[in-house]
Amino acid sequence: MTIQPTPITLRRVGDRPRLAVTGIGNALLDIITRDSEEVFRQLGLEKGAMHLIGVEDLERFYNAMGPTVQMSGGSVANSIAGVAALGGTCGYIGKVADDEFGERFAHDLKSLGVELDLAIAETGEGPTGRCHVFISDDAQRTMATFLGASNQLRVADIRADLIARSEITYIEGYLFDLPPAKEAVSRVAQFAHDHDSVVALSLSDMFCVSRHREDFLRLVSEDVDVLLGNADEVCELVGASHVEAAIQFLDDLGIVAAITQGPRGATIVSDGDATLVPADEVDHVVDQNGAGDMFAAGFLYGLAEGAEPVEAARLGSLCAGEVISHLGARPESDLEDLAIDAGLL
Repeated sequence: MTIQPTPITLRRVGDRPRLAVTGIGNALLDIITRDSEEVFRQLGLEKGAMHLIGVEDLERFYNAMGPTVQMSGGSVANSIAGVAALGGTCGYIGKVADDEFGERFAHDLKSLGVELDLAIAETGEGPTGRCHVFISDDAQRTMATFLGASNQLRVADIRADLIARSEITYIEGYLFDLPPAKEAVSRVAQFAHDHDSVVALSLSDMFCVSRHREDFLRLVSEDVDVLLGNADEVCELVGASHVEAAIQFLDDLGIVAAITQGPRGATIVSDGDATLVPADEVDHVVDQNGAGDMFAAGFLYGLAEGAEPVEAARLGSLCAGEVISHLGARPESDLEDLAIDAGLL
């Protein structure tokens, strides 16, 4: 069935166009390796999860990796790259150090046409963050993340310019792992609502939700308009033993929610309905890293362009299907052309 698109023209603010989505998150360099021998277990990592490491661990983890692919990353930054690949206007807010990795991060996003508002770390706030990603033979990714400068984002680093021009402001849950960034998230939500920008939140990781469940619940209940997370993350957030109970909780809140469920697809909660949107079929799954990020890219861009949530989720599924077919969390195909061919743009 061909889906009829419902695009709108993004309105203008003064003499500058609105942005479809602006993201705020941990600015990281991804260091990716195939891990057939599951070396990550020898490093004390739990398969499929994200683990925080310190600066003292960097050399040990890097030396344990085989050949690597390095690219700018971070969950929300990946999603913003996906929005750009769909032809969307977008912005990104984060924090890097004045070092080689910080320059690489900025260059990669700028080359995609993303508008940047990057704070530069002061002395003592650490080097640019990086994420060691181990891809096992079953396409699962296990991550060891050094947050570095990225998680030193402070209220003073946040300016309203990009947020004020954005249809949607997308916040990364990983930011809650340090108090300064947690305070900055509250400021971002305030800026967004002051400027009629929809607030979207990624739950990021089940263990991140466990660490900050009370703070997440408060933010979701008071400030979030659109919630994205997988079934485990959402159940952890609301204290539910099964996804149906979590769906009811979110429906009672009256927010739009996208609950991803791997190869089953995503359940979209909106206006009293819960609809399962099937995942796109993929011949061979190479790397699940970035699947949730690319789903978010398509889903949020679809919403920004005026699509209904279920239609937007179909665009998200197309983007997720593209990224799991190759190594790395950024698209390799032209997402805009794929979406046009599928009748979604």
